[in-house]
Amino acid sequence: MQFSKRLDRFGEGVFSSLLTIKNRRLANGELVIDLSVGAPNIPPAKHIIDVLVEEVQKPQNYVYAISDTAELQDAAAAWYLRRYGVELDPRSEVSSLLGSQEGLGHIALAFADEGDYILVPEPCYPVFGDGPAIAGAQIYHMPMLAEKDYIIDLRDIPTDIARKAKLMTVSYPNNPTTAVAPDSFYHDLIAFAKEFDIAVLHDNAYSELVFDGRTTGSFLAYEGAKDVGVEFNSLSKTYGLAGARVGFCLGNREIVGAVKTLKSNMDYGIFLPIQKAAVAAITGDQSCVETTRMAYQHRRDVLCEAFDAIGWHIDKCVSTMFLWAKIPDGFESSQDFASQLVEKTGVIVTPGTAFGPSGEGFVRLALVQDEDVILKAAAAIRDSGLLRK
Repeated sequence: MQFSKRLDRFGEGVFSSLLTIKNRRLANGELVIDLSVGAPNIPPAKHIIDVLVEEVQKPQNYVYAISDTAELQDAAAAWYLRRYGVELDPRSEVSSLLGSQEGLGHIALAFADEGDYILVPEPCYPVFGDGPAIAGAQIYHMPMLAEKDYIIDLRDIPTDIARKAKLMTVSYPNNPTTAVAPDSFYHDLIAFAKEFDIAVLHDNAYSELVFDGRTTGSFLAYEGAKDVGVEFNSLSKTYGLAGARVGFCLGNREIVGAVKTLKSNMDYGIFLPIQKAAVAAITGDQSCVETTRMAYQHRRDVLCEAFDAIGWHIDKCVSTMFLWAKIPDGFESSQDFASQLVEKTGVIVTPGTAFGPSGEGFVRLALVQDEDVILKAAAAIRDSGLLRK
């Protein structure tokens, strides 16, 4: 068989590789503590599950959804007005996604022809680059440097590249670096996009996971944002609906319209009971959001304090459900450290290079285990002697 040259751009996804290691250890009866994948173990609040249970028992809900219900569109618009102070037309400025990942994987197809430029941060969540690669685009990486607090410096983008670019992806609070951008960045971003006629995609999946009394809002709340771009948001982490796959593309009506056109040729919409559960999530009792945020903040504190006590200092993140951790001294690379860590302790983390070359020297840890498991991981690392190299 002969496969497309497009497929040559991709190897096995890092999370699939990690799953292979995990399954091998489990099959051998060995300890596994998975801190690699950001798969939430905090379930949806009861009122959300109750709606889903009720709706899946209705035979009429098993037809093709085809598109978003007006109820879901109205709920998303009301959510953005209440939470972010952003006014949206529910019919023309809101589209659901089968999770943000689906949208991130496909949106470049609506912008880029073969060879067109798309600007992508580096390091970044892998699909930010994979989606443009599927579309055949040329990718220009916008560095996020530790010395600049991982905030993209738009002045570093060459003018000739900016003039060629069709789309740029930005994401704060950021995965994997956990950085949060200041207001000034968004003002500069909008001015930059207008100057060079570039569409902006802002991924805002972690706006509710900001700690220590800090808050963040929406890219769309800044003046002029809807003129140049859209925001992706997700119910996966905030409301525990990760497996249900519910996200939104919101903002500029031309871009939203293009996403809807693309999706109309690719899928039949979100399962109707899940649409109902999503409505319940974003319109119902919001105390679950604070409960979830505090759970992740507590896990962060427990992990950082426990790992510090065994000799691995990790800076506390200000946002997201991740820690961006420097590898301990004495290891050749992020991959070397991650490999030895899982082989000697059963603790799985993601090498920083999975997010781009500048991730070398770091690993990402996901706060997806309860306190007792986190403490068990710290004990396993301590007892292995790995940090005494």
